[in-house]
Amino acid sequence: MIPEPPPKVITRLRDGRIHAYVVGAGGYGTLEPAAVFPLGAGDEVVASVVTQDLERVVYTTLNRVVCVTRAGELMWASDFEPHSDVRHGHRPGCGLSLDGRTVWVYRPDAMAGRGGGDQWVVHDAGTGAVLARQELETVGHGAGHHVHPVDGSVYLDIGEGQDGSVILRGTVGADGEPEFVTYPWPDRCLIDLAPSGQQFMTVDHGQADVAFHDHPSGDVVFALRVEAFGYDPEEAFVEWSGGYLTEDTAIVTLGGESEDEEEWYRYHLVDVRTGKPSGEFTVQASNPYELVPLGDGSWLTGGPGDDPVRWSSAPEPSAPPHPAAPTSPCEGQQP
Repeated sequence: MIPEPPPKVITRLRDGRIHAYVVGAGGYGTLEPAAVFPLGAGDEVVASVVTQDLERVVYTTLNRVVCVTRAGELMWASDFEPHSDVRHGHRPGCGLSLDGRTVWVYRPDAMAGRGGGDQWVVHDAGTGAVLARQELETVGHGAGHHVHPVDGSVYLDIGEGQDGSVILRGTVGADGEPEFVTYPWPDRCLIDLAPSGQQFMTVDHGQADVAFHDHPSGDVVFALRVEAFGYDPEEAFVEWSGGYLTEDTAIVTLGGESEDEEEWYRYHLVDVRTGKPSGEFTVQASNPYELVPLGDGSWLTGGPGDDPVRWSSAPEPSAPPHPAAPTSPCEGQQP
């Protein structure tokens, strides 16, 4: 039986402040912020995460990680030394542990020109003290954190641009010391974790297939190539987006270019119990990265004023897709 997860807290940067939205039972349509956090003077936020009690936000800039309260009180900050004057190509990221006690920070120091390799640093969420520091063999532009909903381990997906994507997992051992594991693929992008945490979804960096893996081993349960969805692999690809709509159903995005050179995207359902596609899924989204499946049968898209919109319905399979039909082009999020 899947344990009832706590409400998800998501963030959006709006009007120079971080807006936090609670996504729990009910609450559909355009979401209203449950908390708003001011920023430090001159801070340009790259990534942010808010505590479950909505009292603190942790955010990264190009040169530091910061923790502030809703009232704007600085709780702690940690600079990335030495200071980098590089403005583009590196985006530090952060994630909050399941129990809220630690903050995990990815530092793309190589691309920032700090004279060393990338780092994954674990901070005490209350004080900012560094609890662990892992030197990485990556040269990443940015990374996404995914927290396991049951055991609390933290997955990190590092994008290295044309060189591929590296997936790591951090755990805290019985002795309280963090341990780090690197999965043996240099070319798979982590998309999402299942609501139960029993498996996770990746897409080939070359966009030829989608795969579903056992947690924590990473063993492939099944994989689907572009052809499995009825497309010509010379004309279509699997996008680095989608995720688990429910425990048993995932959304996979296929994309391509029409005869008049317009980019198009289609969303497909996959039954993860059988490993087979189960129809097309209609989503009102301007690009594939706007769609965020929540694992409970609902999903988010953008809305007027940049507030997220939460949707829920019983999706029904549709007729086979027509690849020539375009949708809005996607700017992409993987470097």
